[in-house]
Amino acid sequence: MLEKFLKQTSFTSTQDFAENYHVHIPENFNFGYDVVDQWAKTNPEKRAICWANDQGEHIDFTFADIKEQSDRAASYFQSLGIGKGDKVMLILKRRYEFWFAVIGLHKIGAIAIPATHLLTKKDIVYRNNAADIKAIVCVDDAVVIEHINAAMAESPSVKFRISCGGETPSGWENFHEGLKSANSFSKPQHVNSNDDVSLLYFTSGTTGEPKMVIHDFTYPLGHIVTAKYWHNLDENSLHLTVADTGWAKAVWGKLYGQWIAGAAVMVYDHEKFTPQIVLNLIQEFKITSFCAPPTVYRFMIRENLSEYDLSSLKYCTTAGEALNPSVFEAFYKSTGIKMMEAFGQTETTPTIITFPWMEPKPGSMGVPNPAYDMDLISLDGRSVEDGEVGEVVINTDKFKPLGLFMGYYRDEALTKQVYHNDIYHTGDMAWRDEDGYYWFVGRTDDVIKSSGYRIGPFEVESALMTHPAVVECAVTGVPDDIRGQVVKATIVLAKDYKDKADDHLKHEIQNHVKSVTAPYKYPRIIEFVEELPKTISGKIKRAEIRKQEK
Repeated sequence: MLEKFLKQTSFTSTQDFAENYHVHIPENFNFGYDVVDQWAKTNPEKRAICWANDQGEHIDFTFADIKEQSDRAASYFQSLGIGKGDKVMLILKRRYEFWFAVIGLHKIGAIAIPATHLLTKKDIVYRNNAADIKAIVCVDDAVVIEHINAAMAESPSVKFRISCGGETPSGWENFHEGLKSANSFSKPQHVNSNDDVSLLYFTSGTTGEPKMVIHDFTYPLGHIVTAKYWHNLDENSLHLTVADTGWAKAVWGKLYGQWIAGAAVMVYDHEKFTPQIVLNLIQEFKITSFCAPPTVYRFMIRENLSEYDLSSLKYCTTAGEALNPSVFEAFYKSTGIKMMEAFGQTETTPTIITFPWMEPKPGSMGVPNPAYDMDLISLDGRSVEDGEVGEVVINTDKFKPLGLFMGYYRDEALTKQVYHNDIYHTGDMAWRDEDGYYWFVGRTDDVIKSSGYRIGPFEVESALMTHPAVVECAVTGVPDDIRGQVVKATIVLAKDYKDKADDHLKHEIQNHVKSVTAPYKYPRIIEFVEELPKTISGKIKRAEIRKQEK
């Protein structure tokens, strides 16, 4: 399948990749027809999904299965009057119905809106009205259904509520019954153009309402790099990315690039995460490739890894937060596998990557993905030198890279705020070392300026997290008459340390940070709290902490 889109598929260096990586973009590309249905035609019995749940169920779905079920879904949606450009929200956790539904929506040119099951009535009302959502497909979860029902009186655009499994609530459709009774499906005459909207994600910032990120139909092709040149997958791989389908990370690691590369995806549908679950999955299903945030790895290395057969595991990747070198080393010592980091946003595919041909530097995101024209710039627009902090930007004057978002739906002002003069401003600060590796510092509004130093909260948080007393933390800058700002750490303590929340523990933590990172970065102020303010997607609201401090 890769050869269909790439003239050259193997690379030996970043320079080789930059010079020779080129994606052929078919006219009116549609992932449903050009990838899923092509696999079903050329290798119908090839495994696409290895699905299991915490009830002991296990189902392998072939590409022939995915074609059949996505065709049925497409036909069913059509029977409801859903077609090109209509918006359908998918609240499906890790249920296999997500794959049927999202591919079915692609096949009729509709717009899929993956969403988390954590949404409340208020969140659902906002999304329904902001995007004019026409239908909602959701899990058979009483709480989710209750919130959706409560939102209906204030959601005039929603015409259909569709439940997957269980007893069908009053006023709802049943997805499985719809699939069973669906008419045979024929591809519509004109499904989509490459620049039509295919996906919409509500992405929670640390301030304001969620932004509506829209991607076009070529977006899946941008994830060839994700799967082949970050996850390092091939047609024999079984890949597990830890992610709920409500987040963009799911299509990063459970769908587009993986299937283009011919890999099967592991999906484990469960209610509560434990590190033992992941380790047992690797052992039982012979998973070959694994991707998760550093937090998951931190939990995993606390287990006795020698008790598990992890011999099938060949490659591991991580993203989402800074990777602490101690976690990297502990995992490497236990498994012989070096974790490969990357960085990106809901608005993009991975933009900075530790490629397979590189030696990883723990804590570094890697090097710029040559599929993007990237730069680090100062506040006055100057390209910064090595060692100097700058904002990560993407230039689009020469070409628009595959995977870069189309803009924020129905918000031209916000789009122009971050994407103007052919430059997309990511809002993320980083610095580059002498070897060309990039190191994350923080969001532009999170960087702390103290006594002439620019301090990134991630640097300090990473150091804090290596102390056993710290479960979670947020680092912010507090105004100071002498230094301009000083570093403050707001900390959630581990259970065993909650009765020791005194000045002695604060000093111990401060000294620990001084020993782990540059001493000037240590938090001069420490506050212990029960919990940190967060967005629905789990991002810490540093802006709210700063507001409380004022």
